[in-house]
Amino acid sequence: MELQSALTLFGVFGLLMVIGVPIAFAIGIAAVLTFMLFMTFDQSVYITAQQMASGLDSFTLLAIPFFILAGNIMNRGGIALRLIEFAKVLGGRLPGSLAHCNVLANMMFGSISGSAVASAAAVGGVMAPMQKKEGYDPAYSAAVNISSCPTGLLIPPSTTFIVYSLITNGTSIAALFVAGYIPGLLMGLGIMAIAGVIARKRGYPVSPRPSWREVVHKTADALLPLGLIVVVMGGIIGGVFTATEASAVAVVYTLFLALVWYREIGLKDLPAIILESAVTTSIVLLMIGCSIAMSKVMAFADIPYTISDALLAVSDNPLVLFLVINIALLVVGTFMDMTPALLIFTPIFLPVVQDLGMDPVHFGVMMTFNLSIGICTPPVGSALFVGCSVAKVSIGNVLRPLLPFYAVLVVLLLAVTYIPALSLTLPRLVLGY
Repeated sequence: MELQSALTLFGVFGLLMVIGVPIAFAIGIAAVLTFMLFMTFDQSVYITAQQMASGLDSFTLLAIPFFILAGNIMNRGGIALRLIEFAKVLGGRLPGSLAHCNVLANMMFGSISGSAVASAAAVGGVMAPMQKKEGYDPAYSAAVNISSCPTGLLIPPSTTFIVYSLITNGTSIAALFVAGYIPGLLMGLGIMAIAGVIARKRGYPVSPRPSWREVVHKTADALLPLGLIVVVMGGIIGGVFTATEASAVAVVYTLFLALVWYREIGLKDLPAIILESAVTTSIVLLMIGCSIAMSKVMAFADIPYTISDALLAVSDNPLVLFLVINIALLVVGTFMDMTPALLIFTPIFLPVVQDLGMDPVHFGVMMTFNLSIGICTPPVGSALFVGCSVAKVSIGNVLRPLLPFYAVLVVLLLAVTYIPALSLTLPRLVLGY
């Protein structure tokens, strides 16, 4: 019965995806039809709806709309420009300095906004014309922007880790946040290393040395936006507030910056920002609700344990199975958005890796790193589409320049997978995890 359930669930889901049904509806319909193997249609619909409602009835999930709202306020509030100016100070004397500036700005803005796509749009939209004016190949500039924008999914605060915590029934959000720092920084530094090698080979210019006055001014201008990370992470680590409460603090903080301090937006702009955030939140929460129902039907039919037994039958060597899981997730990431992929495949693979001795926090970081590569790859990579759009280059032209960046990301993924200390050292030192 487990095999029949798995074939029904994934077969229906795959078919609906192929014919273009929105992913949330594809997940929900597949869950209902799989429940029908065990009960009537009315009971299946009722249980699916019940699981969606109960799964979304979570205090933790309130963090998602708040962080989305904070990110949208920052997008409109001129914060990206200030972070870009600060990034130019940090990376200005390196070969291909504007490319390094792009990476550093993505790391800072992405970590504050928690959105790779928003980072690709906000930072790439500013950097692409600047780099083109300095003689950079637009395809190279787009490749740097696309490959570096996912760093914010690992450097906290990250809504991806909040979703993972919900799926895994309470894996510490604070531990996940702290665990993401080193892998996120490694991702950014790896992209910078490749960008620097290419820039030196092509002879891209080094920016003029800024005066001390410019350094002080641009650094001071970036301190308040960067202070959000200190407030949010300091509050969470210090036990002052939870991740959900931190998200509300983030909204208040960004509103103060955008409305009062920088005055880049006015009260008249808030309804549009709130509406945009509500629409984005609705899409995310619908996917989460449907995916929770799918997770319940998988548990009901013992599908995760069936897959776990099948994988363990292939090999009992953790090194081999971790590689197999990574390959599977890389393939999944090329055609599925990050949130549904996380929601669907975490319940499948988590029991396997736990049987092999992998810590849930380590697995959460590994999975996030893996799936973040998928948003940069065709055919459905959201960061790829946005990055190409703001740089005004075609996807076909940017794929070749992206190859060396894909290579370094895969190498770093393997490092994160096979060196647990990269993910677990900071949680153990800071939180006693």
